Amino acid sequence: MNQDNHSFSLANPNPSHLNLGQKISIAVGMLGIFLILITWGGLTLPRPDIFLSITIFMMMAGSIGFGYFSYKNKIPGIKNNNVWFDSFMNRGTWGWVFGIVLTALYIFLYWAPQYLGKASGDAANTGLVALFDPLSYLLKGQKASEWFVYGTLYTVAVLGMGVKYILKYRHNRYQIVRTLSVMFFQLGFAFLLPEFLMAMKEPYYDFKNMWPLNFYFFQDWSLDSMLADSSKLGWLMLTSGFLMMFLISPILTYFYGKRWYCSWVCGCGGLAETAGDPFRHLSDKSLFAWKLERWIIYSVLVFVTITSVALIYSYSYNRQGKIMATPQDVALIVIGLMLLGIILIWALKKYTQVFTKKMLIIVTSILGFIALMSALTFVTGSSNVFIIDTYQLKFWYGLFISQAFAGVIGVGFYPLLGNRVWCRFGCPMAAILGIQQKFFSRFRITTNGGQCISCGNCSTYCEMGIDVRAYAQKGQDIVRSSCVGCGVCAAVCPRGVLRLENGSTDITERTKQLRTIHVTEDEIKIL
Repeated sequence: MNQDNHSFSLANPNPSHLNLGQKISIAVGMLGIFLILITWGGLTLPRPDIFLSITIFMMMAGSIGFGYFSYKNKIPGIKNNNVWFDSFMNRGTWGWVFGIVLTALYIFLYWAPQYLGKASGDAANTGLVALFDPLSYLLKGQKASEWFVYGTLYTVAVLGMGVKYILKYRHNRYQIVRTLSVMFFQLGFAFLLPEFLMAMKEPYYDFKNMWPLNFYFFQDWSLDSMLADSSKLGWLMLTSGFLMMFLISPILTYFYGKRWYCSWVCGCGGLAETAGDPFRHLSDKSLFAWKLERWIIYSVLVFVTITSVALIYSYSYNRQGKIMATPQDVALIVIGLMLLGIILIWALKKYTQVFTKKMLIIVTSILGFIALMSALTFVTGSSNVFIIDTYQLKFWYGLFISQAFAGVIGVGFYPLLGNRVWCRFGCPMAAILGIQQKFFSRFRITTNGGQCISCGNCSTYCEMGIDVRAYAQKGQDIVRSSCVGCGVCAAVCPRGVLRLENGSTDITERTKQLRTIHVTEDEIKIL
C-alpha cells in the first residue's frame, strides 16, 4: 500500500530494505561478535582454538559478505544512499548502542583488563583473553594479553571492512590502492612483525610507527629494550625511529603531503577509513569546530614535545655511566635545537609569507620556554627539566591523551562524532605532518570551479570537516593542514571537479590562485 510522502527532500526518506544476502551476512557477523561477548561475560569455551577460528571467520565473512551483497548488483559509482536515514549512521538508537559498546570495550581495555579475563603473573587467562591464547602461543609462544586481543580484533576489523570499502569504491583506483596499503601495513607491520620479534626475544616494535604518535619511543622501558646487549635488532629499531622522524617522514611529506602516512600507512587512519567509513559524514563542519581543532591538536603537540624532552633528560640522568650522553649533554642539545628552530622560522619569514606574526610569537614563546627550562636544569643539575616531575607528566599524557582521547573518544565516539575525531583534534603526528603539508609540500587538491554544481557531496563526506565545496566554488586549490588526502571528496564528486595532485613550482602560492573569474555587482555597467 502506497504511503504519501510530504518531504521536500530530493533524497528518498524511506531507505530500501536489506536484501537476503545482507541479512545473512549480518547474522553471521553478529554470531561471531556474540561468541566474543559470551567469553567476555566469563564463559570459558572447551576448545578456544576452534572457537577463535570460527569467531574470526564469522566476523570477516559477515563484513565482506555484507559489502558484496550491498554492491554486487549496482553499477560502480558513489554509494552513500540513505546514510542520513539509517539509525546506525545518523546518531540514532543503534548508533548510540554501538558507540556505548565500543566505549565500554576501551574502558575495560585500558583501566580494567582483569574483567576481560587478563590474569597477572603466571596465572592462566580466563574469559575473552583466554579465547586468544592459542593464537598468541602460535605467533610468539606466550599467553595472550589484553593488547594482543585488541590488536587481533583491530586487524580483523581493518581487513574485513577494508574489503567492503574496496567493493564500495571499486570505481576509484586511488581508493582501492590506498585501502590495500593500510590493510598490508596493519597486518604485516602493526600486527604480525611485532609478534614475531617477541617470539625471537627481541623488543616489541612497530617499524611504521614513529614519534610523536609513538609516544612510548622515549620511555625508559622502550630505550632499555632497544639498547640492551641481548637485543640484536635494538640499534636497528632505534636508528629507524630517528630516520623516520628526521629524514623519511619530511621527504615523503614534501612530495606527497601527509596522506602518505595518515591515509596509506597509519593504523589509526586505517581503522578510520575502513571500519569508520559509514560515519565519515558525521564530522562537524562548523567554523567553531575548525577553531577548536587547531587549539586542541597543537596543544597536544606541545604537551607531547615537553613530555618527551623531559623523558629523554630523565633517562640520561637515571642512566649516568650506562649511556654516552650525560644529562648536561642532553640539556645543551635541547637548548641548541630550540634556538636553531627560532632562528630558522624568523629567517624563513624574509623569504616566504607562510608565517604570520601571531604564529611567530607563539612558536618562539614555546621553543624559548623549553630552551629556558633546559638551561635552568643545566645550571642546577636537577633530575627534572620542568617544574613538574617527569613521570607525572608521562602519567598525565598517557591517561588523558593516549588512553582517554585516542582510544575511548577517538574510536568509541565513531558513531557520534565521525571517524576521524582523534586524527583531527588530537593526533600530534597529524599536527606535525599538517604543518609541513601546509607550508612545505607539493601536495594540493586542485579544483575546476567551472564544473562545480554545488551538490555538497565533497563537504558532506569530508571526514576532517573541511568545507571542500567552498574552495571548489571559488576555483581555489585546497591546501589545509588537516587534510589527510583520503581522496573521498574527489571520489564522490559527480562532475570530476577535484583532483589530488603534486606540483613543485608554486608551493608558497598554492592557496592564493583563483581559477574561477569572480565579477562583483559594482563591476557590471550598462552601456
